[in-house]
Order: sequence, then structure tokens, then C-alpha cells
Amino acid sequence: DTEGLLRIKEENQKHYRRAQRHQEKKEKIQRHNRKLGDLVEKKTYELKTQYEHLAKLRCTHILELTSVIFPIEEVKTSMRDPADMSSESDNAMTSSTVSKLAEARRTTYLSGRWVCDDHNGDTSISITGPWIILPNNGDYSAYYNWVEEKKTTQGPDMEHNNPAHTISAALCYATQLVNTLSLILDVNLPKKLCNRQVNTAGESNLSRHRFTRAVKKLNANILHLCFSQHVNLDLLHPLHTLRNLMYLVSPDTENLGR
Repeated sequence: DTEGLLRIKEENQKHYRRAQRHQEKKEKIQRHNRKLGDLVEKKTYELKTQYEHLAKLRCTHILELTSVIFPIEEVKTSMRDPADMSSESDNAMTSSTVSKLAEARRTTYLSGRWVCDDHNGDTSISITGPWIILPNNGDYSAYYNWVEEKKTTQGPDMEHNNPAHTISAALCYATQLVNTLSLILDVNLPKKLCNRQVNTAGESNLSRHRFTRAVKKLNANILHLCFSQHVNLDLLHPLHTLRNLMYLVSPDTENLGR
């Protein structure tokens, strides 16, 4: 029993010495982890600072791009509210009739159905100049009508300021701007769209399907950029091409450049 007790004591001493070594290793590993944690925290702060600096640079480039080359502005139209005009001409008109007129003014017939559009008739959005505008509600029926008219009318089109040319030019500039913004922001666009697909001012044989498909691609790319920059979703509308783009490049967009 005495020999067994001595053997157990010797084993316990070996285990104790091994435990001490393990404890030293544990403390060494903990010190190393703390150093790595401090280093990671420092690098994370530096990376965050670089991201903020990069975001400011991107924002500066975008604001220069949209102020010098691709300015986007609202163009006010001198159109009076039918409800106001009717109320002036007939003071006995009921409030229900006025509200119905106001509701009708905010409604647009688009692609075979009636849609609500709060901006209908109030403003248009221009790009690169006040003469190149797009309808607020996304109704490009003027372009379709021009295509149908070109199919039946022979000879060159001498009217260069018609809605078909302005719509085509605005969509072309918008496509150029979106492709440039994707490079500056380093955001891959979900739809591949080149300027040639929307620069259709001289094509009278362009089908409505091809034109609508190109516009849908452009709107999808714009919305994707807006989502990537955390633009307020309440401001966006899937059919408002230039208005969504205006909200994206606005100086008030807090996360522009992220």
C-alpha cells in the first residue's frame, strides 16, 4: 500500500507539472488572441475609414458627372388642376365632383390598364437639358404612335423635336449614365443593356416588344442601383425611369457611394 501510495503521488506530481505547462500555453494563446483581436479591430477601423473615404470619392465623382454631363432636373409644366378650374367656373360644384376630377387627374391609362400616378401632369424629368424629357408615368405611347406613323408615312422625318426623338434620346442618355454609375459604384447590373438597344430614333421598324423589353431592362438596372445605395423605397416606382435615377444621384442620398 505504501509503494502504491508513493506511485500515485509521483503520477499526481507529473500531472501537476503537465497542468502547469498547459496553463502557461493557455495564457500564451490568450495573449496571442488578444493581440490578434486588437490588430483585427485596428484593421477593421482602418478598412471602415477607407470605405468612407472611397464612398466620398465615389459620391464626388457622381455629383460631378450628374452636374456637368448628365444633369437631371424636374421640369415644371404650366398645367392647372382641373379641379381648381372647375371650381372657379362653377361655385356650386359639389366636393365629391372635385375629388373625382382630382382622382381622374392622378390616373393614367398605361399598357391596357388604369394606373395611379401622383405626378401625372405636374412635372417631367429632363436629362442633359430641359428639351430631353421623359413622361413621369412611364407612358411611352408617343413613341409607339410615331413608329406606327413612320410605317405608313413615306419620306424622311423632318421634325426632330417630336416626342419619339426626345424619348429615345432620354433613354439613351439614361442608359449611358447607369452603365457609368455601375463602374463608379462597383455594382454589377442584373441586365445587360447597351446604348444601341435604346438609341432607336431612326428605326421605324423597331417592334414594340423590343422597345418595351429595353425599357424594362433599364428600369431594372436603375432599381438595382437604388437598392444597392439604400435609396428610400417609398420614393421609388418601377415605371419612373428618370425620377428613380434622380433620387439615386441626389446629394440627399445618405448612402451614395457605399
